[in-house]
Amino acid sequence: MSPTVVLNLRSAVPPYEQIRSQIAGLIAAGSLTPESRLPTVRDLASDLGVAVGTVQRAYRELEAEGHVRSRRRHGTTVAPATDTNEDATVRRLAHTFVGSARQSGLSDAAILDLVRGTLATPVTEK
Repeated sequence: MSPTVVLNLRSAVPPYEQIRSQIAGLIAAGSLTPESRLPTVRDLASDLGVAVGTVQRAYRELEAEGHVRSRRRHGTTVAPATDTNEDATVRRLAHTFVGSARQSGLSDAAILDLVRGTLATPVTEK
């Protein structure tokens, strides 16, 4: 897995959830492709400085959500894609949005705040 997972140990968000959400995001964005192998639980736990059980929980939740598959002797891999044309279009729009926001000088934190605020706003039909 070349994209990295970064933990904020001061965050109110539990470490397993930070791991789960970052890996799910990397998969959704296409940075982790189907059949990509994730680091072993022990390796990722060591890299992040957390307990093995923390990474195990994140991987279990990712598997329950259908993002990854875990098999003995094969490790944990990204599940096969089930993308539709709509998914691909939304992914392209997300990449375009982030690129435009960064070009406008917004930080990644500001972009996330904007997206979270937008998600929290009720959708009104025009």
